[in-house]
Amino acid sequence: MEYALWLYPLIFVSSFVLSMAGLGGGLIFAPLFLLVGFAQSSAVASSLLLNALAATTASYVYIRKRMVDFSLSIPLVISSGLAAPIGAMCTRWVDEGVFLCVMSVVLFLAAVRMMFVGGVAGQGTRAHVWSLARVLQASFLGLVIGFMAGMLGIGGGVFVVPLLIYMLQVNPRTAAATTAFIVCFSSYAGFATHVAVTPLDWKFLVLAGIFSSAGGLAGSRLMSSRLSGAFVRKLFALVLFFLSLHLMYQGVFT
Repeated sequence: MEYALWLYPLIFVSSFVLSMAGLGGGLIFAPLFLLVGFAQSSAVASSLLLNALAATTASYVYIRKRMVDFSLSIPLVISSGLAAPIGAMCTRWVDEGVFLCVMSVVLFLAAVRMMFVGGVAGQGTRAHVWSLARVLQASFLGLVIGFMAGMLGIGGGVFVVPLLIYMLQVNPRTAAATTAFIVCFSSYAGFATHVAVTPLDWKFLVLAGIFSSAGGLAGSRLMSSRLSGAFVRKLFALVLFFLSLHLMYQGVFT
């Protein structure tokens, strides 16, 4: 199947912008692919793969800049990676409309807080500190995030960033970088489950993957060198507002 040439630059721009907030582009890819004629299962699987590729290149930059908090990412990677395939398999059994509306409200409230409320007191002081309570908390969050990510096909980063900032008190720049690393694994895990039963256009995905990877690389380099934590937090809040409206529309009208 042939696709319009404008689709590839849009994939690059999506990865570029969202990688600055710790995401890979999955928030835009899935609805975009549905718009151009993908079947739902193919749209979700393709979105997860491109999301993973953009997050991988972004993670390469963030790791080299020593911005990733591995003490948080390791338990989240393991738990979200285990839960993502389960979420993918459970998609057919959940009332999607109700689920999307609930998630829309949750994301809207998170966006309001990130946009209009300042940083958390003591934010960033707990980074790179191992503790049993912190590992257990991160692991539980990872299970929930991985399950929802596999079900929605968006990688899970949209849920990770606000949780790291407001529940685990991580600096916004560190939260975005750590989330990109986590998203790699949850996206690949969800993709592996979908691809086993979903036909894909690999010719399209190879070229789209190059644009997505390049966007993730460029966006992460800009964020790591020039953007402040406050800017990253506000950028992510705008992304959450957009996704909240999209999920509400999907839940009510589709």
